[in-house]
Amino acid sequence: MAGSATPRPAEPPAAAPCGGFDIAVAFSGGLDSTALLHATARSCGGRRVLALHVNHGLQAASEAWEVHCRAQAAALGVGFASVQLSGKPAPGESIEAWARAGRHAALQAMSLDAGADLLLLAHHRRDQAETWLLQAMRGAGLAGQAAMPAAQWRDGVCWARPWLAQPRERIEAYAHEHGLRWIEDPSNADPRFARNALRQHWAAFAEAEAGLAQSAVWAQQALHLAEEVAEADLGVVAPAGPLDLAAWAGLTPARASNALRAWLAEQVGQAPASLVQRLVRELAPAASARWPAPGGWLEAYRGQLQWRPQSESLQGTERLLDLSQPGCYPQPDWGGVWRVAATEHGGVPAECLRALRQHARVGGEQFQSAPRSTARALKKAYQSAALSASQRGGPLLSLGEHLLYAPGLGLDARASQLPGQPRFFIEWQADPDLPQGEGAASPSE
Repeated sequence: MAGSATPRPAEPPAAAPCGGFDIAVAFSGGLDSTALLHATARSCGGRRVLALHVNHGLQAASEAWEVHCRAQAAALGVGFASVQLSGKPAPGESIEAWARAGRHAALQAMSLDAGADLLLLAHHRRDQAETWLLQAMRGAGLAGQAAMPAAQWRDGVCWARPWLAQPRERIEAYAHEHGLRWIEDPSNADPRFARNALRQHWAAFAEAEAGLAQSAVWAQQALHLAEEVAEADLGVVAPAGPLDLAAWAGLTPARASNALRAWLAEQVGQAPASLVQRLVRELAPAASARWPAPGGWLEAYRGQLQWRPQSESLQGTERLLDLSQPGCYPQPDWGGVWRVAATEHGGVPAECLRALRQHARVGGEQFQSAPRSTARALKKAYQSAALSASQRGGPLLSLGEHLLYAPGLGLDARASQLPGQPRFFIEWQADPDLPQGEGAASPSE
């Protein structure tokens, strides 16, 4: 078992590491990583080994665990480095996801800092089976069901799992045979975490462990095949970057979905399943629409689908609008829609909405937020309201030379003082999924 601790994949890193350590081992202090560090130290063949510890700060004993790990590394004659995570999970983010993201980032950074191009992790066959089962229960596709790869290059560091095919019983036997000491993390018994809840009932699935792990292998092979097909298809449907919608529509449904997923991953950095499914339903060669996407938005126009980063603000042409009737008035070039509804209180007289100028900010606009307040620079009004750039997105509406409406702030208070009936409330709504044909804008340029 010790001899299997340091395999390397055939692919070399982009550049050779300079100095420092040769092999890093992710070392939590638990049974599995303790056994892996011990086996690596015994079989490293003169290569320099470094134990990497991430202190999550989630347990009262976290500091004591770090002291234990440092002592274990010293006893084995290997180097030791540690990082303590700071911050906390974002609202709605699970502790597991936050800790995993922080741990991965810390391990990558410490490996690079130490000059180690190989990072070993102690995941074993049961871990792989659990990962496959949890992903399957979440409805994951091939990428999720492929679970954990045995080796993967990440920005110059090879993340390797040499014991991925080993049963945990063999690792336990190794640890007892060598009299190793390890930490028992009490959070591993907390049933609030999905993996822990599964482990409490693992005895019922023990015989299926090898089969589930093998399913991950089949999924990895199918994923690699899908990637090869996507690479070939993208050379035809997206040779210059944008997706050629006519060529894409000519693919079979399975290949079209596969190519779209790969194209999104290239352009956006990820391919959310919900977005892929929506685009498959709504994209067409003649489509002219926008969809929200991670970090920006997607635009179908003139037979091509392109991703636009958030930094590229939507800005359409200046025009006159008649908003004097209730309804929806899509503005595709601005990426949104005007919604007009009757109101008994406040609002704007219908007569004042017959010839509004829709335009971009040019500077110098004045906005009055309340009836008895003083009109001030629109920029100052946005700053006082603490509105982000995305909340300010959209066109302005002016009546003559006076500002009537600003996205995020709403109607200028002076508009509600204008006399006349009936009265309407107007609102700008950013809407990448524009309801084409609904309402009737009457531009006059």
